Amino acid sequence: MRGSAMARSIRRLDSDPQVLAALPQHLHPVVRQVLANRGVPASETEPRLGALLPVSSLNGTLEAAQRLLQARESGERLVVLGDFDADGATATALLVRCLRRFGFSRVEFIVPDRFRFGYGLSPAIAEVAARGGPGLMVTVDNGITSVSGCARAAELGLEVIITDHHLAAEALPPASCIINPNLPSAPFASTALCGVGVAFYLAAVLGRLLAEAGLVADAEVRQALSGCLDLVALGTVADMVPLDFNNRILVAEGLRRIRAGQLSPGLAALFSVAGRDPLRAQASDLGFAIAPRLNAAGRLEDMREGISCLLCDDPAEAARLAARLDGLNAERRELQARMVDEARALLDGSRDDCQSSQAALCLFDARWHQGIVGLVATRMREQTGRPVVAFAPDSDPQLLRGSARSVPGLNIRDALAAAVRRLPDPELRFGGHAMAAGISLPASQLERFSELLNEEVARMLDPARDPGVLWSDGALAPEDLGLGLAGALEQAGPWGQGFPEPLFDNRFRLLDQRVVGGDHLRLALAHEQGGDALEAIAFNHPPLPQDAAALHCAYRLEINWFRGRGRPQLVVEHIECD
Repeated sequence: MRGSAMARSIRRLDSDPQVLAALPQHLHPVVRQVLANRGVPASETEPRLGALLPVSSLNGTLEAAQRLLQARESGERLVVLGDFDADGATATALLVRCLRRFGFSRVEFIVPDRFRFGYGLSPAIAEVAARGGPGLMVTVDNGITSVSGCARAAELGLEVIITDHHLAAEALPPASCIINPNLPSAPFASTALCGVGVAFYLAAVLGRLLAEAGLVADAEVRQALSGCLDLVALGTVADMVPLDFNNRILVAEGLRRIRAGQLSPGLAALFSVAGRDPLRAQASDLGFAIAPRLNAAGRLEDMREGISCLLCDDPAEAARLAARLDGLNAERRELQARMVDEARALLDGSRDDCQSSQAALCLFDARWHQGIVGLVATRMREQTGRPVVAFAPDSDPQLLRGSARSVPGLNIRDALAAAVRRLPDPELRFGGHAMAAGISLPASQLERFSELLNEEVARMLDPARDPGVLWSDGALAPEDLGLGLAGALEQAGPWGQGFPEPLFDNRFRLLDQRVVGGDHLRLALAHEQGGDALEAIAFNHPPLPQDAAALHCAYRLEINWFRGRGRPQLVVEHIECD
């Protein structure tokens, strides 16, 4: 392990006995304990669409749907303004698909080139959109901080409806309607809803109005909305928003459709190039295999390719587009590996002890690619347990483009805002949400910004928080380490941000070890209490000492599918040699 790696320890979660007692008795005892450890009430053990928060309860959806209804009747031009990440791409594809199925005749979409225009509804992208003539623009996954861009759009004859989930600034844009679950004036009961979730809510209310008016058959509305749940699941997992009960419902329903083979040709093609079986799809497949390939287009070139893949109904064309995205993702991985190594070298070569003296890390290299810095921030956050902002040069040589990733318990967008307010230019562009944000910063202010961000993060973080702790759901008996419990844990998901996948810890005897795939460790283990030998894998882990015999491991229990046959497997997150 590198010198800047974070020391880790294992602790076990506690649960409220009353919460545990109230959970359904038909669940596996280990599953009941896991849910109790996460404080899940009995009413939230079955994530079904019928329990979704009412679509009309999201403030602004009815007004926006009514305005869209008018646009349909008058044949207005509709422009969907998307974003260049997976949440924005799925939100764009969802709204375009639904509008076209609902009988809107003039629907188009645009996505800002991140390298020319940056993020969101800027005055420059408003001018691009206005070239097609006046009409109605609907933003998805962006717009809540676009005061000047929204004003410019209005000057050019584009009325704007904003749908977004990012945190608002003090002044709201001059849009005709704003839908955002995080509006301070009217917070939604699920503030974790992401961009594609907001788009789904708007499409659902619009579909209801059309059906009530007799303009679209009720069955057609239901089919259009249910047919987009695969996109909702993908965007929600990819954006790493907390999986509260409402988001768990959306992801669970999308995964059910994917496993039933009811997924779009574009998404099916992405599963194929990723080597994943949609009939056994898990949230982890969406987050670690599908989303990176979709995101690669927006990181390196143009997210229009990714959206076109999601919109494609021709399997052959979808396969071609997915292969293109797969190639871009391979380029992204090579570039990311180099940049992560360089970021580690920056930490290793720092004169300060970055692990103890800095509450947050600001990293910059003049060679870095601005489409990849978010991934670098994520990797270094994982390695150090600290919030990280990674910067790359902007197209303007005087500016840097930064991407921030946070840790549990810190709203990184608020930390950026507090630091920016103390800079000479408090009008700097930044935005985001609790776990991820972006900022454009003059290169001359990087050092001062880093100092201010450290101060603000140190003030906001709970001093008792230990970033090196792995929280375990407890030990498992030898008889539990099989397909039965592994399957029950899968069914209890989906797992993800804010609803972590179960992690267990036990002591084992090491029977065998070998390196596979270059830097992964394949292990054969024996439970200290006996039982059959167990298959295990530790990703990105160096070989253990030759004299290692007894191990304390933190692990996840999964099903490893090979040639149609499933076997239980321990995915080891941490190893201590006893």
